[in-house]
Amino acid sequence: MAVQEQIVAFLDTVMQAMGLSLTARVEETDDGVRINLDGEDGGVLVRRGGEGLQALQHLVATAFRRQLGDDTRIVVDCNGYRKDKDAELKQMALFIADKARSTGVAQEMGPLNPYERRIVHMAIAEVPTATSESIGDAFMKTVIISAK
Repeated sequence: MAVQEQIVAFLDTVMQAMGLSLTARVEETDDGVRINLDGEDGGVLVRRGGEGLQALQHLVATAFRRQLGDDTRIVVDCNGYRKDKDAELKQMALFIADKARSTGVAQEMGPLNPYERRIVHMAIAEVPTATSESIGDAFMKTVIISAK
C-alpha cells in the first residue's frame, strides 16, 4: 500500500472514531503532500481558529514522518479553510511589506507558528524591496518585515 493510501486510511479511521463524516483526498505538491478533507462535519475541525485542524496535521505528520522523510511537508486542509487562511496571511504580509517600504520602519507580524511563518517568508521572498526574519525563541515567533 502506498503512503498516500495509508494516510487516507489513517484519516478515515480517525474521522470515524471522532464520528465525523469527512472524505480525505491526497494531492502531491511541489514540496510535499496536501490532504484535503471535505464534508459537512468540517466545522468541528476549524472551530477556534482551526485548532483541531492544526492538531490533526501534527498527528498525521508525526505518524508518517519516517515514511515521507523530513523534507516532505504535510498540509491538512478542511473544506478549503487553510487555503483561504494562507491567502489571507500572504495578503497581510504583502500589505505590511508595503507599509515597511513606505514608512521606512520595520513592521512586526505575529506571533506565528512555523507553518504561518513559512507562508509569510515565502510571500516576502517574492517582493524584491523587502526582507523578513523570525525573532524569538519559542514555538510561536514574530516575523520582522523590513524594507531593503
